[in-house]
Amino acid sequence: MTDRYAVIGNPISHSKSPLIHTAFAQQTAQDIAYTALEGPLDGFAGAVYAFRDAGGRGMNVTAPFKLQAFDLATDRLERAELAGATNALKFEGDRILADNFDGVGLVNDLQRNLGVALAGKRVLLLGAGGAVRGALLPFLAEQPAELVIANRTAEKATALAAAFSRRGRITGCGLGDLAGERFDVVLNATSASLKAELPAVPASVFTGAVLAYELVYGKGLTPFLRLAQNAGVPLLADGVGMLVEQAAEAFVWWRGVRPDTGPVIARMTVPLV
Repeated sequence: MTDRYAVIGNPISHSKSPLIHTAFAQQTAQDIAYTALEGPLDGFAGAVYAFRDAGGRGMNVTAPFKLQAFDLATDRLERAELAGATNALKFEGDRILADNFDGVGLVNDLQRNLGVALAGKRVLLLGAGGAVRGALLPFLAEQPAELVIANRTAEKATALAAAFSRRGRITGCGLGDLAGERFDVVLNATSASLKAELPAVPASVFTGAVLAYELVYGKGLTPFLRLAQNAGVPLLADGVGMLVEQAAEAFVWWRGVRPDTGPVIARMTVPLV
């Protein structure tokens, strides 16, 4: 019997999740059907219950429902608890289990696909939204020398760092506090690139960096990546690998088998030009 899964969001027509999970299912001979579901802005819970009650086994969750999915869950795994949001649900009877694979997907892309280990590195995360919050636990587990969160509103970054301070060496600051600072790995998790804008970060942060990473994907050489390129950073990447790797983690959680992410990443990659 074919098992049903879906991604829920609003809007959702742009989602690559059906393509990714269909490719995973073909690779691993899993009998699943995966669809995109546009959830009503005022009826998220009802849409989830209806999908589950019709036989659905699990769902990916994207904007703007990650916080609502967290609240809806009956059981939250540690990554979801610490992130305060979830991007994956699994249905077991009346239980709704929640996890967050955004951070582990990002770490897997950095270390497995790009070959950049985080241990002992100075790492800069730009932004303090849900993507950053979801990344902190997996990042700190890799024991970087220091993890710095920099945000337009410094107070939000420092509060976020304080919440995770027992997990490793982490600090928060404003974007204006980065002058003269240097990092090994710099990641942009702000929304600036969605509007083709450059986050207010000095080029000096890239001095000696081995990687600049843009969490959005499919936008080519964004202003952030162009700044890094001009500063001499040797390795540039966007978030397509993160997207596929977090999907793979959800697939393993649901199906118990790990797909090969490489061919799917290659198929979806847009050249950085």
